[in-house]
Amino acid sequence: MSSQDKQDNKDNKDNKDNKDFKSTNDRLIEHSYDGIQEYDNPMPRWWLLTFAGTIIFSVIYVFNIGPVGNGKGRIADYEDDMKKFALAHPAPSGEISGDKLLAMVKDKDAVHEGEEAFKKYCASCHRMDAGGLIGPNLTDNAWIHGGQLTDIYETVANGVLEKGMPAWGTMLKPEQVEQVVAYVASLQGSNPANPKAAQGTPVTP
Repeated sequence: MSSQDKQDNKDNKDNKDNKDFKSTNDRLIEHSYDGIQEYDNPMPRWWLLTFAGTIIFSVIYVFNIGPVGNGKGRIADYEDDMKKFALAHPAPSGEISGDKLLAMVKDKDAVHEGEEAFKKYCASCHRMDAGGLIGPNLTDNAWIHGGQLTDIYETVANGVLEKGMPAWGTMLKPEQVEQVVAYVASLQGSNPANPKAAQGTPVTP
């Protein structure tokens, strides 16, 4: 048997196999590559329903159609969340006095609360012992933005955005900001190991 005859026999066998697999509902495309053909069947119903569902969801999401499900729409939900956050974190009134902060520096409970907040929110930049990391050393008497208690309060509350320090007054409760200031003031002269070099102007409290 010649090689051509063998190839013809193989093609005939492949075509027979394809016919055997073909059901009455299958649509077999006419073209053939080396005896291989492909079906052109419709997509499964479950896939079409899922695809249609994603289109409907995307329209509802983009055009903020509500109420759908449990919410009023993503924009209304966002505004509600912002109102709740603003109520829970009111902006500082600005009415802060050095005498009040000085009294808090002498209040062990206030200083302890300030330490907890400092370690949670501030230590990543100033180090756990406040010796300075990305941010300046807070244990010496040199201050970049003023070293009086009210200056420190303004820096913590309003932040230094150009240097990456956020306005903590918009994220913490007013008493938390005051407690952090009291804790920072209590660290003066604590002399941590390997402190960052002094930055700013020396200030006498």
